[in-house]
Amino acid sequence: MTYAIQAEGLAKRFKETRALAGVDLAAPAGTVLGLLGPNGAGKTTAVRIFATLLRPDAGRALVAGHDVVREAGLVRSLIGLTGQYAAVDENLTGAENLLLIGRLLGMSRPDARARAGELLDRFRLDEAAGRAVKTYSGGMRRRLDLAASLVGGPSVLFLDEPTTGLDPRSRGELWDMLRGLVADGVTALLTTQYLNEADLLADRIVVVDKGRVIAEGTPDGLKAEVGGQVLQLRPLRPADLAVAHALVAEAAGPQARIEGGTVTAPVKDPELMPAVVRRLDREGIALGELALRRSSLDEVFLALTGHRAEPARDGGPGGRGAGPDDSESEKVVSPA
Repeated sequence: MTYAIQAEGLAKRFKETRALAGVDLAAPAGTVLGLLGPNGAGKTTAVRIFATLLRPDAGRALVAGHDVVREAGLVRSLIGLTGQYAAVDENLTGAENLLLIGRLLGMSRPDARARAGELLDRFRLDEAAGRAVKTYSGGMRRRLDLAASLVGGPSVLFLDEPTTGLDPRSRGELWDMLRGLVADGVTALLTTQYLNEADLLADRIVVVDKGRVIAEGTPDGLKAEVGGQVLQLRPLRPADLAVAHALVAEAAGPQARIEGGTVTAPVKDPELMPAVVRRLDREGIALGELALRRSSLDEVFLALTGHRAEPARDGGPGGRGAGPDDSESEKVVSPA
């Protein structure tokens, strides 16, 4: 099998912090690989190594079969990188941003202008092409940022939490655009804290924690292997929620949780549902909803890491915090 993205024993340390401790991963060409993990797990460090922005301490990383250390210049000509925050110049227009990147990549002015027009049209920014980026909405800036990473026609994209801070509609628009790029043969490595995003987009998922791979597989495979089934119920009377939770916890254990007006609990015993129904009936608690469902990817993440995924926190120019893996990924602009 041909891998567009591959890591073998990838390791990186920042003083006393071990960001990566022997990571192996691979993404076949024309697929999306979701890289998930808690804040500080090593995701951004891995992306920056693949993008030639950091050198690994051990192991190797390959992009389209090329070593990111020994063939860094060639790798840069093959990739696009979009980080958590738009890296375009807000004082320039959308068209000027893309034209500038095209010229930096060595394109002639006519070719750069043509490429900018093509991308502005593809990302539905043609009507705003002549406006300064500072007048764009957050979703428009992210679309322009993704367009900027595609000026050079990369075959591999690294997307480090690209939809952080976007509203649901703008996030959905970016999802559709990414699907279109992959359909055209682009390979993508996606890091995200929105687990439904990984569930919908990723062909395979790698979960890292404390610099190590702790699980990998397809989204459905991970749900079946790690999550199993979940009991979900909602009392007809909201006032009964706390009592219902206590009764479910007696039968299912401390993993029973209250989530938005419902009680959920992992099902390890097929007798759990009838036992819970009997207890609720004895207490006179009527149910408005009762279901057995497959675990969500968020519940798989909780089972693997011990806590739920955390939305990225806004910070200064360095990103979410002071840790070595919390810095914002930079956009790579390299000679053609």
